[in-house]
Amino acid sequence: MAATTPKHTEGWAAYDASGRISPFIFKRRENGENDVTIKILYCGMCHTDIHYARNEWGITMYPVVPGHEITGLITKVGTNVSGFKIGDRVGVGCLAASCLECDFCKQSEENYCEKVQFTYNGIFWDGSITYGGYSSMLVRRPHPGRPAAGRGGAAALRGGDGVQPNEAPQHAPSGDEAWVVGLGGLGHVAVKFAKAFGLHVTVISTSFRKETRPRAASAPITSSARTLDFVLDTVSAKHSLGPILNLLKVNGTLVLVGAPEAPVDLPSFPLIFGKRVVAGSLIGGMRETQEMLDLCGKHNITCDIELVKTSNINEAMNRLSRNDVRYRFVIDIAGQSKL
Repeated sequence: MAATTPKHTEGWAAYDASGRISPFIFKRRENGENDVTIKILYCGMCHTDIHYARNEWGITMYPVVPGHEITGLITKVGTNVSGFKIGDRVGVGCLAASCLECDFCKQSEENYCEKVQFTYNGIFWDGSITYGGYSSMLVRRPHPGRPAAGRGGAAALRGGDGVQPNEAPQHAPSGDEAWVVGLGGLGHVAVKFAKAFGLHVTVISTSFRKETRPRAASAPITSSARTLDFVLDTVSAKHSLGPILNLLKVNGTLVLVGAPEAPVDLPSFPLIFGKRVVAGSLIGGMRETQEMLDLCGKHNITCDIELVKTSNINEAMNRLSRNDVRYRFVIDIAGQSKL
């Protein structure tokens, strides 16, 4: 086991499947020669946090400290770490560790490593359970840079002012048009990326109150049957893929990036009669994620957020589960903003 920090770390955790978040005091490992220590300023709230807090996927290890959309400042740098210095503004995403030796790791696709561990509810290589960004500080092993033991993983990424790290679609659409299903935390960022690529974007949403924001006219989706090459589905609730598949041309592709707690409905006829493909995409690897952040800086792509006090996390989670947010809750971990 790695050494723990001499000071206790303040965090917020779910202790059981009720999903209620309560204060949690724990210890992080000490900053090693290959690590950086990060003072967490803000942490985004993803629907994945709800799935884990409520054990909706059946894999939660309690207590669980959620949070994998983290921004903060580096406060300590290990002697073997290069490219980072005290005071740097950095972001931390989903990945906590990977083997760094398999083909996926060597191709900068650490997210598909069979030994990948995540920022929370994972088991780090030293045997410790990972705790996420609903906490005051974090110790991470930057990437690239192979640890002496040959193990370690993905951690800090460079970010600029106003850039919130977020998952991004890993499949780029062909042509000059993109359709996005769901205008939530991930969906609204997908729209902004598509616009940065010069694409005409159409959003499919069941929330009529969001209609005016993308300035899109209402229309039945059946009017666009068999017209699309590509659709990105960001919805995190159970739904049917049939109506969406019918929008695709022959050989069209539907990419899923949402992760509902129950299987989606996938009828076979729209697949068979259209030679269509349903694909999935996880987060990007470290190199791809850094490229995404660089693109965000270039095009000023940021999340539209609502700041939340740490005392209001449970209220925000309940609102998030009702889809009552435009478009991303962000917890003011350090209490720096006047709310």
